[in-house]
Amino acid sequence: MESLARWCYRHRLVVLVLWVVALLGPGVLSSMKGSDYTNDFSLPDTDSRRAYDLMVSAFPHASGDPTTIVWRTDEGSARDPEVRGKLEPVLTEIAGMKGIGRVVSPYTPAGADAISADGRSAYATVVFTERAEQVPKELVEAVMERAEDARGDGLRVELGGQPIVHAAGPPGGTAELVGIVAAAIVLFLAFGSLFAMLLPLVTALFGVGIGLILTGLISNGTELATVAPLIGSLVGLGVGIDYALFIVTRHRRGLLNGRSPEESAVTALNTSGRAVLFAGATVCIALAGMLVTGIGFLNGIVIAASLTVVLSVLAAVTLLPALLGLLGIRVLSRKQRRALQNTAAAGAPPASGTAGDQAPSGTAARWSTFVERRPRAVGAVALLVMAVLALPVLSLRLGATDHGNHHESTTTRKAYDLLADGFGPGFNGPLQIVVEGAKPAEVTALAERAKAMKGVVRAEVVPVPPGTGVSVIAVVPATAPQDVATYRLIDDLRSDVVAPSGLTGHVGGVTAVFKDFAEITTDRLPYFVVTVVGLGCLLLLIAFRSLGVPLLAAVMNLIAAAASFGVLVAVFQWGWGSELIGFGKEGPISAFLPAIMLSLLFGLSMDYQVFLVSRMHEEWVRTGDNARAVRTGLTETSRVINSAALIMICVFAAFVFSGDTEAAMVGAGLAAAVALDAFVLRTALVPAAMHLLGRANWWLPGFLDRILPHFSVEPGDPGEKPGSPVPRPRPGEKGDDAATAAEPMTVAGAERR
Repeated sequence: MESLARWCYRHRLVVLVLWVVALLGPGVLSSMKGSDYTNDFSLPDTDSRRAYDLMVSAFPHASGDPTTIVWRTDEGSARDPEVRGKLEPVLTEIAGMKGIGRVVSPYTPAGADAISADGRSAYATVVFTERAEQVPKELVEAVMERAEDARGDGLRVELGGQPIVHAAGPPGGTAELVGIVAAAIVLFLAFGSLFAMLLPLVTALFGVGIGLILTGLISNGTELATVAPLIGSLVGLGVGIDYALFIVTRHRRGLLNGRSPEESAVTALNTSGRAVLFAGATVCIALAGMLVTGIGFLNGIVIAASLTVVLSVLAAVTLLPALLGLLGIRVLSRKQRRALQNTAAAGAPPASGTAGDQAPSGTAARWSTFVERRPRAVGAVALLVMAVLALPVLSLRLGATDHGNHHESTTTRKAYDLLADGFGPGFNGPLQIVVEGAKPAEVTALAERAKAMKGVVRAEVVPVPPGTGVSVIAVVPATAPQDVATYRLIDDLRSDVVAPSGLTGHVGGVTAVFKDFAEITTDRLPYFVVTVVGLGCLLLLIAFRSLGVPLLAAVMNLIAAAASFGVLVAVFQWGWGSELIGFGKEGPISAFLPAIMLSLLFGLSMDYQVFLVSRMHEEWVRTGDNARAVRTGLTETSRVINSAALIMICVFAAFVFSGDTEAAMVGAGLAAAVALDAFVLRTALVPAAMHLLGRANWWLPGFLDRILPHFSVEPGDPGEKPGSPVPRPRPGEKGDDAATAAEPMTVAGAERR
């Protein structure tokens, strides 16, 4: 690491040019090639997937995503000449737009069923030639404007469908911009220097930018979900800014201790840079745990998030030292530079804490002492807080969000409600019974049996092109797509209608797909948790050569996960405060969210555990005093953990405004998880538990000590034996790199001993 850092520092212009080329080259290729994201929640060997495959064979030319134009009259009927006179010209004009595949009007024989029983509601289906992600925003806006022109005089007109969601949402990059601005404010308040503030931001933007461009290119050759780049940017910005923050903080400490800019940068990379490599590896390993589920939809998210994390780490250990070389001493604030110059002019040796640097706050020291004196009380209160927040997780229900969860002010939510009012709540989530190789009479009999089922409003045979050998029965439930009764109906149709018929049939539809997805996710989640927690424990076991540290980390990660999911359930499933963040009615938690959130949470929590325990471990090795080690580690690292967490919270919370429901859930969940992890677990519960465990924190069986490889997050003396005391500088004496390697990293500056 030292050689790499020194080379990057001395060849800073070359490094900068290489990174610019790495950004612009794929960027130009991406502008030519574009991206091809898609959402496929279906899973192999599920009933809904077999139904989907048969539907594709029956309708091979069906392409593009549909938009629904819904209208309702306050008086009269949708068949009235005045209403038809307004809507028919609109639908004709839309049908002639380039990029529109077909329009099915309720005023034609093909759309005769698209008028409600009371005659006041009707809808038209507009099918684009491309999927929602590829439809030009200008085309969607043209369709929306032309349809909305028909409003007025007691006629309501609204639009629904994924193309509308994409076009009506906030501009791409809004969430990222909000998160970056919030992080910039925190960094500027912490550093007091514009250049120091910009360094973590620039480094993270290079890593995330290149990662997202490459993700877009990869999407052309493999299936990546539309939410993958959003998750990638969310994770990349969070870890990228934090990783650069740790290195810049250590570099500023070195400058204030009197090192030359080059030696300070090399030392920072050789110490904090190693911790960044370890932290990035833990995040990627946690993300890779999603592969254990075998769910293809999650694989794309693993690719996008891991790519941005890897590139953010590479930017931190190569681009950042080059930028430090360009800026020199200007990474310090003006006050710090003047104080440093005055100290040099007076001939006094620089020491940590000069030039405006701040010592550990009295609050941090007093809190550490308080935890040491009352570990049972502190631990009990912290555990009670986490337990109360985790209670809602007992009612966690996985499923899918839809337009009914949008805010009441959006046209998609209004269209959803109009369809539910006019045609019944189940109309927004119809099911299909897809039969292969059946005779017409058998299909008709099957439709009659389905129609007789409790909870079914309508079951009709759908015309299918001849020669396909496939028959389709459209089933409209009496309950909404997210209703538990609808999920039960799917099971009943499979067991009581299709299975007894002796026909080769399957129950499909979007609701059935998400139901199967949720069930398989739930079944495979335990294997995923065991894999991720097990790998994390193994890394900590090797790094700290202790059984207590990894086991405690595993328990704390599970507690944090339960509490953060409890917050998600309360907000999104129970609806507590959801209106305040722009969401409509409550609904189930997205089925793929647990795997994504747990991966990210375990990875990020491991980072904080490493930063906290590494300082404790150093003090334990030096003194053999567990109480002193825990107290010192908490005092000297709590500020950096809390500051880094604050930046991540800002970045994650900004994604609540991304316009994507799933990304907003991930952002809100991770913001809550990081806040609880940093401000409750690492500040109170972990140190309290370590005080109670005493020397057991650092116990390792002899046979494990002999077979485990020796690895250190921070560099030490090459001749130092594992477990030997770490030399510490005397008061007023500047220590060498090995001694200062484990010095606490604080945002405000270096800390005095």
